[in-house]
Amino acid sequence: MIRVAVMGAAGYLGGELLRLLLGHPGVEIGQALSTRFPGRRIDTVHPNLRAQTDLAFRAPDDLADCDVLFTATPHRTTMTLLPRVRERAGTVIDLSGDFRLPDPEVYERYYGVPHAAPELLGSFVPGVPELFRDELATADLISVPGCMATAAILALRPLAGLVAPDVQIDARTGSSGSGALAGDGNLHAERSGAMRVFAPVRHRHEAEVSRLTGLRARMTATGVEAVRGVQVVCHATGDADEKAVRRAYREHYADEPFVRIVAHRRGTHRLPDPKLLSGSNYCDVGFAADGGRITAIAALDNLVKGGAGAAVQCLNVRTGQPEPLGLGFPGLHPI
Repeated sequence: MIRVAVMGAAGYLGGELLRLLLGHPGVEIGQALSTRFPGRRIDTVHPNLRAQTDLAFRAPDDLADCDVLFTATPHRTTMTLLPRVRERAGTVIDLSGDFRLPDPEVYERYYGVPHAAPELLGSFVPGVPELFRDELATADLISVPGCMATAAILALRPLAGLVAPDVQIDARTGSSGSGALAGDGNLHAERSGAMRVFAPVRHRHEAEVSRLTGLRARMTATGVEAVRGVQVVCHATGDADEKAVRRAYREHYADEPFVRIVAHRRGTHRLPDPKLLSGSNYCDVGFAADGGRITAIAALDNLVKGGAGAAVQCLNVRTGQPEPLGLGFPGLHPI
């Protein structure tokens, strides 16, 4: 049995990790760590976990040895924390933004502060099994990309070589993407009914997309009223027709357990919609091509395939377990 610990277990991503890991037959959750709630039962913070566990939160300084440590801590926290706790875990899977970019200058440009542990930046393998499965199988340091970045990467990677290098990404995200400690802009009175463009240019995820697709990505991000879900609409130019684009997606994702091609000619659900993916680890990708324009669309649950689910998928690859283990929930409809 693999011993796992979750650092930052009181947040939304931490709660999703606990939910998924409690249903995983190959792991044992020994530690749920939180700076805010040490000593409290986890189901007082995550009420959906009532009757699932008697586990209580522990303080981060009480971290004991484990096989795998998930760090779901806020941005800028993991990079100061990791050097202190690294020796206690065989493998670290980080869900923050601290180790997604290998270049300290690029990190500072997008995050606004110097990196606290630049010597570690190049040591992390991106947590995208669809692209880095072989590397993840032996990785001791793994960094899961951002939720909008994951959707855009999976939408665009099959198009490399078919489209011009400059792509524009229109990303929409639900309120849970801001985390459990979001500010005034995430209050219901401010969020309800709104479609707020919060990053008109240079969203930090565009650096991740550019790195992992080889394209020059530009991203605009909008907050919408949904709680869960990410949808990206990626605009590119290229001469490939619809058949060539479909063939590229089929060849790229033919054996992938969690990527589905959704590009139908008719029906209500003919293109990816995050509402249908709530709670699931799937990323749906679709496309349209016409007259030199190619539009790629992807949708996912930001807390699962865009975070905790991808991290568990990486755990399965790293520990040699079946990749879909603990991740079989198909989503709900209607919801």
